[in-house]
Amino acid sequence: MQAAQERLADMRVVLVCALLSLLSLSHACPKECNCNSNTKVVDCRGRGLYDIPRRLHPDTQELYLQDNRIRGLGSMAFREIPLVRILDLSNNSITSVSPTALLGLRTLQRLSLAYNSLRELDKRLLGPIRSLSHLDLSHNSLWGLPGAIGDSLRNLSHLGLAHNRLTRLDRSLLEALTHLGSLTLRSNPWRCDCQLIGLKLWLETYLFKGGVVDEVLCSQPEEMKDKDLQKVPYQLFHSCMATSYHYLFANIHHLENERLLRGHTHGNHAHPSSHAIHVPMAMGEGFGGAGGGGGGLPECEPKQRHRPVNLRHAIATVIITGVVCGIVFLMMLAAAVYGCAYAAIMAKYQRELKKNEELAAAQGADHAKADEKESLENAIA
Repeated sequence: MQAAQERLADMRVVLVCALLSLLSLSHACPKECNCNSNTKVVDCRGRGLYDIPRRLHPDTQELYLQDNRIRGLGSMAFREIPLVRILDLSNNSITSVSPTALLGLRTLQRLSLAYNSLRELDKRLLGPIRSLSHLDLSHNSLWGLPGAIGDSLRNLSHLGLAHNRLTRLDRSLLEALTHLGSLTLRSNPWRCDCQLIGLKLWLETYLFKGGVVDEVLCSQPEEMKDKDLQKVPYQLFHSCMATSYHYLFANIHHLENERLLRGHTHGNHAHPSSHAIHVPMAMGEGFGGAGGGGGGLPECEPKQRHRPVNLRHAIATVIITGVVCGIVFLMMLAAAVYGCAYAAIMAKYQRELKKNEELAAAQGADHAKADEKESLENAIA
């Protein structure tokens, strides 16, 4: 009996050890990767992977997957690592990303999808992520960004859009990025027509506040090819005024914003550079210097704030002149109304006065006749 109990106790110990082994294996480091349990970093770079490795430890905070052959990201592709802060997927062959691929990554701070083959991003992709500060989408084939994605990027400090196929960029999207410190836009086929005036005006305000941007070189139309949008004078956009009022309204809005910004700066006795936002390090540095496609971004020098051109002064003059003329017109109209009312009152007063004089004269004549008659009757008597 005692021997049977000992054998049962031994079996329990073996069973417990087996369960513990299974639990440890369920969160072991994938064989394709190198894992550091102290720093909670998983390095799977350059391993020829076609998919996201499984059995990742749930405490993983940094995952490096650059220089592989991953072609797409499915729904909740990173559900095993909800605490990840840095995710580098650069230099793969990603062509499609599910709108729910990043679902659950509420602490994600840095995301690199550079050097892939993305053509578009779903507006829902970054919706659940509010802590994202670095986003690198450079070296893809993006035609544009959905305007609604700006609501998910309000805390973004760096945005990389260089080397894509962007021809224009929605100004409302950029205005939503209130914490943006650096922006890369080079090597895109920008079409410098009336639709790009909003971007030009936003860039001027952005640079004035201390933001950093590389360059926006025009590809079309032919007469503006290889010209920097920031240096293109507003006079070249005159043709826009013949077809749309957007040009005038955009300039008026820009002038008003610039006036308010200058007033705020002078009120605080601060130089514009005091409002500069700290420029974060390049995306490549944050991801441990990925090879090939994960390289760091080149340094950008802050552009000088452009001096206001004569056209903007002319527009401001026209607006001020219109306001003054409107006020003068209202004053003249008020004076005319007052004059007409005064003339009507005086005419009525003169008519009443003349009528009273005629009535008084008639009454005087009647009294004179009555007196004459009375005196004649007295004489006869």
